[in-house]
Amino acid sequence: MIRLDDIIERVSTYNPTGDLDIIKKAYIFSAKVHKGQLRLSGEPYLNHPIEVAMLLAELKLDPQTIATGLLHDTVEDTFATIEEIREFFGPEVADMVDGVTKIGKIAFATSEEKQAENFRKMVLAMGKDIRVILVKLADRLHNMRTLEHLSREKQLSISQETHDIYAPIANRLGIGWVKSELEDLSLRYLKPDLFNKISRMVSEKWAEREKFITDFKSVIQTEMEKNGIQGEVTGRPKHIYGISKKVSGEHIDLDQLNDIMAFRIKVDSVKDCYGSLGMIHSLWKPVPGRFKDFIAISKANGYQSLHTTVIAPNGERVEVQIRTREMHRVAEDGIAAHWKYKEDKAFSQKDDKRFSWLRQLLEWQRDLKDPGEFMETVKVDLFSEEVYVFTPKGEVKELPRGATPLDFAYNIHSDIGHRCVGAKVNGRIVPLKYQLRNGDTLEILTSPTHHPSKDSLKFVVTPKAKARIRQWINTEERERSISLGREMIEKELKKYSFELRNEDIGKVVADLSIPSAEDLYARVGYGKLPVHNVLSRIVPKDRLAEFQQKPKLGLASVISRFRKKPESAIKIQGLEDVLVRFANCCNPLPGDKVIGFITRGRGVTVHRVECLLAKDIDPERKVDVQWDSKAAGSRPAKIEVVCVDKKGLLADMSSTITSAEANITSAQIRTTEDKKAISVFELEVGSVEQLQRVMASLSRVKGVLKVERLRA
Repeated sequence: MIRLDDIIERVSTYNPTGDLDIIKKAYIFSAKVHKGQLRLSGEPYLNHPIEVAMLLAELKLDPQTIATGLLHDTVEDTFATIEEIREFFGPEVADMVDGVTKIGKIAFATSEEKQAENFRKMVLAMGKDIRVILVKLADRLHNMRTLEHLSREKQLSISQETHDIYAPIANRLGIGWVKSELEDLSLRYLKPDLFNKISRMVSEKWAEREKFITDFKSVIQTEMEKNGIQGEVTGRPKHIYGISKKVSGEHIDLDQLNDIMAFRIKVDSVKDCYGSLGMIHSLWKPVPGRFKDFIAISKANGYQSLHTTVIAPNGERVEVQIRTREMHRVAEDGIAAHWKYKEDKAFSQKDDKRFSWLRQLLEWQRDLKDPGEFMETVKVDLFSEEVYVFTPKGEVKELPRGATPLDFAYNIHSDIGHRCVGAKVNGRIVPLKYQLRNGDTLEILTSPTHHPSKDSLKFVVTPKAKARIRQWINTEERERSISLGREMIEKELKKYSFELRNEDIGKVVADLSIPSAEDLYARVGYGKLPVHNVLSRIVPKDRLAEFQQKPKLGLASVISRFRKKPESAIKIQGLEDVLVRFANCCNPLPGDKVIGFITRGRGVTVHRVECLLAKDIDPERKVDVQWDSKAAGSRPAKIEVVCVDKKGLLADMSSTITSAEANITSAQIRTTEDKKAISVFELEVGSVEQLQRVMASLSRVKGVLKVERLRA
């Protein structure tokens, strides 16, 4: 068990002149307010903030940050207030504690909305002081280390959030050991069977691999001495999550996997890095396409190293990383290793590329109001792998893998993206959906009359490009709806010999609590506000009575043409007997989270909330929908199964699907050159839970490598 003295001793080793009293004072305060509280494990609650503080000390952070680690749960889980923290510890610590504290006292409609708003708050706090996220990462790491005491449901939700948000943030901050441990711990709960299988495989062959490591290191060290290179060589198996990615990405059995060993060479200079690389390639044959130079072009988080993969004498592929000792320190501790953040802790270096992603997060939390869109955008950006391309002037631009020339154009400036009509890559004209490769040189072609197209959303990958295109399209659609709404109101008023007057519209806006006249026109144009609701507040009742037998207007008239007995298991808030269509792009199933959109001329279309196309639809057309638990029926779903190509496996898979009471309506099978089979099954299932049972059963069939639900 860690004690306060252990933390003080650790801090004294790297910051002997620091304010150690604030750490002691924070410990006493935390012990007092957490007194009597227990964790689910049964241990005193105080153990958690002490562990968090020690993790921050391992990152060599300043006393104020370590004090924040000791205090981070006091406001959320005790009767302590931010005002007390400010009074006893000053504004610096109080602001950090406030940034880490969740928004626990606000009621949110959905857990997704709560997660998004908590993350928004943390992003804003990070923008003021980057140490907030370091405290949060330490907090999350210790929580993940003790996750076994929580319910299975909480284990899954916390692990998923850790995998989606916190591990990628640790990666962006360059804190390698925190990122790796968070990834492994997440996998342990999200895919326990795979985690345990890889763990067993690594441990069972450890004696054999330990000898391999010793022999391989010895060869390198001997050769380094011959070449006059001073350095240190270490070897280890790759971490479990990294191995799992290879299994799923390359569709291979664990038994076939041999690329799980990694060696690291730490030397004194950049010259020795390249000298060591030449030495390694002279000893063993390098694998083509597996060399990466992150020294010449470092990653955005400051990471620098040479990566190469070679064929060892036993035929196994081995990754070798070569870096200086200083590069290694930055690679392990990332932002926490940088001297700047011990002197100037505020986020004020506008031109520091380490923080370009954080500036982007700050921009998104301001611009993207929809919680689902905000969180999806954050996840896509945090998970991106990089590709490095050049402007015509030789400037390096970093983009996510799969990015296109249009993403590049928006990366330069929104106006260039809006006007982009084409691109030249390495002097050759390419389609805008061309996927960029490392080393490409781009020239963007523009036209002053060109505007973004909704089709572009199908191939751009950067959140900035998607957000700017959606923003432009939504603005255009809103302007059209404003014009249409105004025209509809004017037309109906003429029937009663009334003219549209600003003072009348002003009264309607106030009466309906709508922000502005433009918002009122837009709602009428979208079909969300019936024209009759506007007329009834302008035209006298006796005049309206003359037209009571006239057809319904606005949304009611649009929907009434499609009145029918519902054929789906969907209920629409505030409406009954409305024509419902299920989107073919995502094939929602009962149990999926869904959202409805008013579609002119076709009733309401239902999408899964995570559907990419649904995110492109104007939020003004959204309606709340939910599954009707009383209605029964089946819906189509598609799954893709990747398996080894062997006799009888198709019959086993078909039998498994049938045993799960799902009906196969069609199947398409193709084989690949590497002796695998890819089968696409179209099924009839009653719910997403039934589909998950089918997929889980298929995953357990011997020879099946991967099972995935297809969107369409």
